[in-house]
Amino acid sequence: MITEDQFQQKVIAYQQQHGRHDLPWQVPASPYRVLVSEIMLQQTQVKTVIPYFNRWMESFPTIQALADASEEQVMAHWQGLGYYRRARNLKKAAQYIAEELNGEFPRELEDIQSIPGVGRYTAGAIRSFAFNQWGPIVDGNVRRLFTRLFAIEGVPTQSKVDKQLWDISERLTPTENNRVFAQGLLDIGAEVCKPKNPQCTNCPFSSDCEARLTGRELELPTKKPKKTAPVREYHFVCQLEQDQLVLEKRPPTGIWSSLWMLPQLERAPQELECKFEFEHTFTHFKMKGKVWYGSIPETNSHEVQEATRKGFKEEHVEQLGIPAPLKKHFQAIMSVLKS
Repeated sequence: MITEDQFQQKVIAYQQQHGRHDLPWQVPASPYRVLVSEIMLQQTQVKTVIPYFNRWMESFPTIQALADASEEQVMAHWQGLGYYRRARNLKKAAQYIAEELNGEFPRELEDIQSIPGVGRYTAGAIRSFAFNQWGPIVDGNVRRLFTRLFAIEGVPTQSKVDKQLWDISERLTPTENNRVFAQGLLDIGAEVCKPKNPQCTNCPFSSDCEARLTGRELELPTKKPKKTAPVREYHFVCQLEQDQLVLEKRPPTGIWSSLWMLPQLERAPQELECKFEFEHTFTHFKMKGKVWYGSIPETNSHEVQEATRKGFKEEHVEQLGIPAPLKKHFQAIMSVLKS
């Protein structure tokens, strides 16, 4: 079995020769920039994150700038990335650091994890990338690499297996060169040990990998049994009021929380006509959206108070924090309205 020293040397050598060195958050690798990038990268690919990260840093270059920003400014910069709770967590994190820690970013793992929205992985990434200190990391890419390399059975996200993977990460993480090591670990997992088409001949662990040596590369990691996502029908109203499109601010919890969206109805309205439909897939269900045109039926509103509704000029709508389906279909929805 590969030793700790051998593992560390191979990861560092791979990163130095083949790893990613031009990501915008790598230079300078300040704690704030690393925090923003890591939160954005949760369940989102690097190529998608890069333009969002660059725009974010232009508008909110410091922790204080983000702490002082309004929620609407923050959500507008996040629109299209999905999982909007991440944006709110970033805002809360900035406020916590600015107000409770006097703007000083903590350096110890336990203290970093006390920041709102920062979990074990993100804390390890910040400590590794920003401070170049010991900080174990386990994300989806690292889970896949470890389960194949050591032929670990069981679904990686199950508590027993997850603990085993974190124990391995803690044991294998060096006490120096942590920035290079952590990036190398992520690079190998993302660029080489791919889910469906692993590049085993390019892997520094090709002669050590138990999954490869036993022909089980595609069997591991063990996949969680798939469930058929339920389909839920949602009804929205498209209404113009004095040449302004009526939108409502979503509740602070639930889907699209705190974003501006077409007013939602409890049920299909008998008095209106559905002229546009769309589908949108969430993590746990599929939405079938129906857009009805006309005045909002007052007896058919969904958990919304009148005060949350507001009219917007068409040219201003896409500058708001709006959900991805509205952003994607906005022009088509408006074309139907004008026809």
